[in-house]
Amino acid sequence: MRVTAAVLWTAAVLVGLQKSASSPDNFVDRSSQNLSSVPTDLPQTTEFLDLSRNYIHQLHNGDFEKTTHLRFLNVSWNGLEEIDPQTFLDTPLLEHLDLSHNNLKNLSGQQYLLHTVNLLMLNLAFNRFLTMTLGSEFSSLVKLERLTVGAKNISVGDFKNIAKVKLRTLTLLLEDGLYYEAGSLEDVHAQRLQIAFGHNQKIDRNLTADALSLLVEVEMMNMKDGYKDLSKQLRETVKIHTTSFYLTNITIKWQDLTEYVNVALNTTLKHVGVSEIYVKNPPHYTTEVIKTSQVISFTARQAVVTSFQFSQEALYNFFISMPVERVAITDAPIIHMTCPKSQSPIRQLDFSFGALSDSIFSSVVGKKVVECQNLRNLKNLTLVGNSLKKLETLSKRFQYMSSLQHLDLSVNSIRYDQSLECIWPASITNINLSSNSLTDSVFQCLPNGTQILDLQNNQISVVPQSILKLRNLSTLNLNANRLRDLPLCDTFPSLHKLLLRSNSLHAPSVNILESCPELRTLDVSFNPFTCTCTLRSFIKLAINSEKNNSQSGIELLNWPQGYYCTYPEDVRNSTLRDISIPEVSCNIGLLVVAILVPAGTLIMFVVILCHCLDVPWYMGMIWQWTRAKHRVRMRQARPEDLVGLEFHAFVSYSQHDVDWVRNSLLPNLEGPAGGLRICHHEQHFVPGKTIIENIISCVEKCRRSVFVLSAHFVKSEWCHYELYFAAHQRLTLGSDSIVLVLLEPLPQYLIPSKYYQLKSMMNRHTYLEWPQDRAKQRLFWANLRAALQTDLPNAPVTQVQEHLAEERREDGHRLKG
Repeated sequence: MRVTAAVLWTAAVLVGLQKSASSPDNFVDRSSQNLSSVPTDLPQTTEFLDLSRNYIHQLHNGDFEKTTHLRFLNVSWNGLEEIDPQTFLDTPLLEHLDLSHNNLKNLSGQQYLLHTVNLLMLNLAFNRFLTMTLGSEFSSLVKLERLTVGAKNISVGDFKNIAKVKLRTLTLLLEDGLYYEAGSLEDVHAQRLQIAFGHNQKIDRNLTADALSLLVEVEMMNMKDGYKDLSKQLRETVKIHTTSFYLTNITIKWQDLTEYVNVALNTTLKHVGVSEIYVKNPPHYTTEVIKTSQVISFTARQAVVTSFQFSQEALYNFFISMPVERVAITDAPIIHMTCPKSQSPIRQLDFSFGALSDSIFSSVVGKKVVECQNLRNLKNLTLVGNSLKKLETLSKRFQYMSSLQHLDLSVNSIRYDQSLECIWPASITNINLSSNSLTDSVFQCLPNGTQILDLQNNQISVVPQSILKLRNLSTLNLNANRLRDLPLCDTFPSLHKLLLRSNSLHAPSVNILESCPELRTLDVSFNPFTCTCTLRSFIKLAINSEKNNSQSGIELLNWPQGYYCTYPEDVRNSTLRDISIPEVSCNIGLLVVAILVPAGTLIMFVVILCHCLDVPWYMGMIWQWTRAKHRVRMRQARPEDLVGLEFHAFVSYSQHDVDWVRNSLLPNLEGPAGGLRICHHEQHFVPGKTIIENIISCVEKCRRSVFVLSAHFVKSEWCHYELYFAAHQRLTLGSDSIVLVLLEPLPQYLIPSKYYQLKSMMNRHTYLEWPQDRAKQRLFWANLRAALQTDLPNAPVTQVQEHLAEERREDGHRLKG
């Protein structure tokens, strides 16, 4: 019975841990530490306290005053003799209390229970109780669900104080030398009665009779013998109130087991089961089972055969031939299951967690494999956790099960060879193939009438379009596979629920959902989402499903907690609902508009501003000045080229523009202001020479020629000659030897045809325009001076003037003579 107590305590602790998993520090284990009293240094947050296997003989008032949150307490195996009535005054939340394997003596004197009104489980087994008389304090345990207790004597009235307590389970631990008075269980109102036998305890007929006539569920544990007596009592009992009868942790001979099962099948019991069963002397020959029964289900869990020499076919034939609706043999190392010899009434079969192979239900006659045809009433077949391998082979094993609707083949090693044909019964609507080794080809080997398909935890990377039409498929579970996008629903138009959790979806294509008109539930949580523009449509769908949870919309499961970004790094681990991907960054049209419109507006504004501020004119003048400076640097004249040059420029102008030349041009070019030597006809034409000779002489003595263009200029004959000679000199000095200054606008049509050279120059050369705005004139002069600047040989102006004066005197003498 130590095993039973340990199991109860472990179950209680596990339940508590599930409820308090977020607080790992609330579990305190002080077991096996030679303690003689309750420790005083227990944390105030303690909820689980294990004080088992110590030497605590007494519990006192105040022992738990600091642990007001205590919910689980284990004080078993301590030799506990006395508990103060006020011990649990400070633990109002206490739910599970284990006081088993101690030296408590009086069940009617457990006054401490008055302060444990929230108890759900109480274990008082293996104490020194002589009688089962429960004291009045037990009546206060109105929430109690599990009570484990044992005594040497059980009499009528012992349970009257729990008559109003609706127990889920009452466990009676029978001790050697038990005395039981018939009718003692009449005050017990429990859903299940567990009767745990001691090592040498035999079945008490009165106890068994009361249990079968009063309790709905009865479980007998730890039986080692007495099965013939039990079978006899079941056979002789006329009226059985019990509907569920179980044997747990038993060792039994095959003959006794089959006799017990045949007897139980012949009673009014509805559910018969055995678990943790060790079968001795297994059969060598077939053992017959009765043909008819009122029993609905038979369950065998953790069944082990202790001998290796027996007929497996005889053993399997007994269980598969039972006249019941449901048979379950789970956690048993069965390697095969035979086919019934005749049509079986079984509707549900469960052979989970065994060692079954692909040969299940089949037999070999000669060299031919014969498939089972006697399970036509079977509706549910569960083969979870076996050694099944080939899907196409299994489909043949089930082909004659014409009523089969639910098939569970999960947790196996099933594969499918797409070159082979699958033969399924047309009745299958629900098939579970999860946790196998299936790939995309599995969609070619599925029952046509499937409505619910579970393929989670396989190796499926895509749902191929060239598959069988699953027109009735409403639920498709593809969790934990390798899919990279949503599947098209063209082959299953009735799909209502699609599960794609934990796949490889980076950016689900929302437009694919248009092929799923009936889809109402979608789960794509815990996928490696790439939070870029391609995911924007999906995020919009998710947010809309959250806001508008209507029948026409799609419900997105686990939103938003299960949806996180894995890329880019700056938003990694952020939920999809919390990130923002602007539409303008994803829509090329909007992006172009967003860039071009502001840019165009800015350009237009700048153009207007430049026009208003004459910026183009300033830029043009600066450009000309820069080019002039550049030409000066790049075209440095050789000393021999400057021989004979006395002036920087010769100025040609019309006599009508003489005021501008005298008052503006010459003052800004000559003297301190300009530092240039300017030649012009009023000052530098030598009297006595012809005008043509003077023009030629001046042009030859000047580095450049400046022409002041105006309407009067093109009407002057002499200006034409000056332009002509300067144009010829340009061939020697270069294209930059002529500088045009436009004094006033001069349209091309006003220039006579004989001025073709002027027209050509104005078309090829940039000319300087005289600005009327005084603010612009300063830049004009700087530009003109830069164009004329040249390092000339030193020729003082005074010498030139004296030479000219001398020539004038000589001309005067000649005139006189």
